[in-house]
Amino acid sequence: MKLILAVLLFILNLTLSAQSNNFAGDYTRSLGEEGKHIIEYKLTLNQDGTFVFHSYSKIQGGIPPEVNKYGKGKWSAKNNMITFSSDKKEDFNEKYTLDFNNSIARFVTKNPRDKTDQIVKTRLVFVESEIFSLQRLDIFKL
Repeated sequence: MKLILAVLLFILNLTLSAQSNNFAGDYTRSLGEEGKHIIEYKLTLNQDGTFVFHSYSKIQGGIPPEVNKYGKGKWSAKNNMITFSSDKKEDFNEKYTLDFNNSIARFVTKNPRDKTDQIVKTRLVFVESEIFSLQRLDIFKL
């Protein structure tokens, strides 16, 4: 009986950790045409609950023509909502200037019970953010 209980607890633990690992990974989005205006976003959610964000834009006739913006901090997941936070003392410096506090994204993936041929790309949809360029942005998992 103890062996059966131990096996069930082990399986439950694996299931719970597998669900949280679904969020971690690299997400990217590229907008525009090569040779013209380009905006690229890259977000990496690490297993340890930290993240790194990079935004690159190259706008013809823009001043300055190329802009790189960075952000980093911590993330946490509850249900399918991911909450981002940045510590003013640890996560900000000359390079990392984006403030991800009050940013929330929804994790979207195909429902495992959906047996149709419909293709649903795994992505994050920012539903709240004080960073203007992230509002309502879809960023796709690699």
